[in-house]
Amino acid sequence: MPFHTASDKEIKDGKITDVYFERGKNILEGKGIKKNVVAEIRAAVLPDDWSWAVLGGVEEAVRLFEGLPVNCRSLPEGTVFEEEVPVFWIEGEYTSWAVYETAVLGFLCQASGIVTKAARCKIAAEERQIYSFGARRMHPAIAPMIERAAYIGGVDGVATTAAAKLIGEMPIGTMSHSIILVFGNETEAFKAFNEVIEPSVKRVALVDTFNDEKFASISAAEALGKDLYAVRLDTPSSRRGDFYKILQEVRWELDTRGYSHVKIFISGGLDEYEIEELNDYADAYGVGTAISAADVVDFSLDIVEVEGKPFAKRGKMSGSKEVYRCDACFEMTVLPIKEDPGACSCKEGIFEKTSKEVIKQGKVLELPPAKVIREYTMSQFEYLDIDEDLELEIEEFDEE
Repeated sequence: MPFHTASDKEIKDGKITDVYFERGKNILEGKGIKKNVVAEIRAAVLPDDWSWAVLGGVEEAVRLFEGLPVNCRSLPEGTVFEEEVPVFWIEGEYTSWAVYETAVLGFLCQASGIVTKAARCKIAAEERQIYSFGARRMHPAIAPMIERAAYIGGVDGVATTAAAKLIGEMPIGTMSHSIILVFGNETEAFKAFNEVIEPSVKRVALVDTFNDEKFASISAAEALGKDLYAVRLDTPSSRRGDFYKILQEVRWELDTRGYSHVKIFISGGLDEYEIEELNDYADAYGVGTAISAADVVDFSLDIVEVEGKPFAKRGKMSGSKEVYRCDACFEMTVLPIKEDPGACSCKEGIFEKTSKEVIKQGKVLELPPAKVIREYTMSQFEYLDIDEDLELEIEEFDEE
C-alpha cells in the first residue's frame, strides 16, 4: 500500500482495533457468554481551557455501526456539551460490536476537537469571515474530515477541493506565494490573476511576498482598482513586530487613497485569542494549524448497564442516562433515563431531551447534511463565550 492509511473496508471490518478487544471477544465467544449491554461515550475533562465543546464525528460513528445488530443514540452532531455529559450510546450484545470501540472513539475524539476549535475561532471573529486553511498540516487522507469538521464548527469556507465537494460548497482560496515568486513581481502576478481566473472568484491579493505590507497593498489597489476585493497579509512571525499596528497602517493608507472598499484578510498562525486582538482592522481570517491540529476531546467508552441492570466500573456512574437542556437558559442536566427533569431553575424555559435515536437494529435513521449541522451549531453561539463557563448539573443517583 503506497500510503500508510486504513481503508474504509478495514475500518468497517473491525481491523482498526486495540488487540485486547479482539482477545476479549474471543474469550467471551469461547465461553459462550452473550450479554446485552449499554455503553456510553463521554469526556471526563476537556482540553486546554475549554469550558465547553462541540460534538463532531457522529456521521462516521453512525456509519461504523450501520448493519450491526445494535441500537445507537447520540446528541445531534454540532451539539454543545460540557464535561461528564454522555454524547453517544450503544446498546447490543457486546461481542457484536466490541472491536469497534477504538474506531468510534477516534471518529468522535478528533472531529469534536476540530469542530470546537473552529467554533471558538468563529465566535471570536464575531461577524467576520473565517476560512479553514489547515489541511496541509495533517495527513492528506483525513483532509476531508478535517475541513468538514471545521465547517460544521462555523467556518465560512474550506480550501481543499475534495472537502468542498463533501460539504456541498465551493472551495475558497486566494493566491499562493509560489505563483508570485514564479512571476518574480507582485503587481504582475496580481494582474495575471485578475485576467485569467473566472470573475466569480473574489480578487484577493497576497501582499507580503517581497515588500512592506502597506506599500504592497497600495500597489495591489492601484493595479486592480475596483476589481480588488481584499488584500491578504500572511506575514511571517519573524517579520510581524506589532502586527496590530501594521493592520492599522494598511487600513489607513487604503482609505486615504479611496480604496475603502478593499477588505483586509489575515492568515498565518492565528487562533481565537489573536483573532480577538485583530478584530478592529481585520475583515476575514484564514485559520490553519490551530483548527486542523486542535487538541482532541478525550472521550472514553464505558459499559454502564449489563442485561438491563445498572452496572459500571468504579469512578463511573452506572445506568442509562438522558441529557436535557433548557430551551431558555441553555442549562444542561444529566439524569437516569426514565427520570423526569422537572422545571428549570431559571423558571423561564423547559428541559428538552437532547439525544436522538440514530441507529435501530443496524438501520441508520437520520444523517443531516453538513450545512444543516453548521446552522445548528451556530444557533447555540449566543449562549457561548470562549472565556466563560456554562452551567451544568449532573444529578447523583443510586446504582441499584
